[in-house]
Amino acid sequence: MSLEQKIMTELKAAMLAKNEAGLRSLRAVKAAILLAKTSEGAGGELKEEDEIKLLQKLVKQRKDSLEIFQQQNRTDLAKKEEEEIEVIEKFLPKQMSADELKVIIAKIIADTGANSPADMGKVMGAATKQLAGKADGKSISAIVKELLAR
Repeated sequence: MSLEQKIMTELKAAMLAKNEAGLRSLRAVKAAILLAKTSEGAGGELKEEDEIKLLQKLVKQRKDSLEIFQQQNRTDLAKKEEEEIEVIEKFLPKQMSADELKVIIAKIIADTGANSPADMGKVMGAATKQLAGKADGKSISAIVKELLAR
């Protein structure tokens, strides 16, 4: 079942349950999918990795907004963003923990022969490719910096 079909099924369930947060989130995902499909060309289908990137982008946008709303003490808007993040993350693969990431990134560092912060680009390229969909770039970057600084 494609992401679009899953979203439609969830959207119908959210409508029946009168789940406002779910409806808001799912409609945003559906709109993003339709936009991505039309930008691909006539009737283009999205590949699974494109769907994951799309969902990650939506979550990142909401996390950025959440951070801003929290800084401005807008708890009402921050709550909406948190609800939307929770709904969208249901469609993403399980994210790896920091400990799991450290093990994999340490192996990537050993494989690439990186030994200083100057080699960060080399490590980040390999890490983001290998960990696509399993972790966000911000946490990968933080762990790479930490491990290369030693």
